[in-house]
Amino acid sequence: MQDSEAILQVAVAGHVATLTLNRPAARNSLSIDMLTALGDAIAECGARTDVKVIILAANGPVFCAGHDLKEMTAARSETDGGKAFYQKTMEMCSATMQTIVTCPKPVIAAVHGVATAAGCQLVASCDLAIAAAGTQFATPGVNIGLFCSTPMVALSRNVGRKQAMKMLLTGQMTDARSARDWGLISDIVAAEDLMATAQELATQIASKSGHTLRIGKEAFYAQAEMPLAEAYDYATTVMVENMMTDDAREGIQAFLEKRTPEWQPL
Repeated sequence: MQDSEAILQVAVAGHVATLTLNRPAARNSLSIDMLTALGDAIAECGARTDVKVIILAANGPVFCAGHDLKEMTAARSETDGGKAFYQKTMEMCSATMQTIVTCPKPVIAAVHGVATAAGCQLVASCDLAIAAAGTQFATPGVNIGLFCSTPMVALSRNVGRKQAMKMLLTGQMTDARSARDWGLISDIVAAEDLMATAQELATQIASKSGHTLRIGKEAFYAQAEMPLAEAYDYATTVMVENMMTDDAREGIQAFLEKRTPEWQPL
């Protein structure tokens, strides 16, 4: 039973955890409390043995509008003009985004409506992202005198430089088709099919070896930051070590015997 009042709802079924942002009246903005809840939930699901895949969704008409500007504006009344609060907020946001990337379980964003600023950063930080048709994305900080510098980190690691700079410099909305073409999201589906498609994809991934998923996700992000030769050396070591695991032995044997593999528990 989900807590309808919780700002982040958590449900686990069939090895899939669904985390739902639940501040629809505030456009699911990333307040300090939301960042804390989201970071804690991702870390907890990453450690759970009954979870193999995570879906990140949202209630209401907007997926996530970024930081809570009302909360940030209120901090200006502090004696330091809000600087300490802004430092805390940006550090917490950066830590939460990194928690998604370093989580040993694949994270799928199921996006609808609008994802802007840190909300766009949230989508870019996930391993996969499915968007409902009509969804729009933007990094509009430049429109209010605040360049989206931290969203830029995730955006520039998923989108080509020219496209990323266009989003960052203009602040204009980008439609789902362009977001898919640029690499920000992986798929577009009809709005009514969004959660079913995300669940279907999560279930498909969850049918794989959890140990192998962990090895693969960690290796993907590690090699992406390396020069080519170093990346191949690293990936070679990872693959050899992967070949020595029980699940690789079982998976190959099951393939040869034309049967469904029986994976080791997490």
